[in-house]
Amino acid sequence: MNITLEIQNLKCGGCSNTITNKLSDIEHVSDVTTNNEENTVTFSYENEETLLEAKQLLYKIGYPIVGERNALTTKAKSFVSCAIGRMSS
Repeated sequence: MNITLEIQNLKCGGCSNTITNKLSDIEHVSDVTTNNEENTVTFSYENEETLLEAKQLLYKIGYPIVGERNALTTKAKSFVSCAIGRMSS
């Protein structure tokens, strides 16, 4: 199954790299792409359990789904994730 999620805190290519790398590490998640202009991430997943795991990971690394809580600590996590993504690109 494919899904496109609108996420918060997506700022640049560093963010995109981190999101792509982290989601690709989840078993049964593939074809991860991000769109910085639309603040979206698209990927294929196998089942609802995998989708939930992906959503939880996005929140954990600072990119919650639109509508989820986006506290200052979550925003701070996105800056760290962004910096890591920039260094690994």
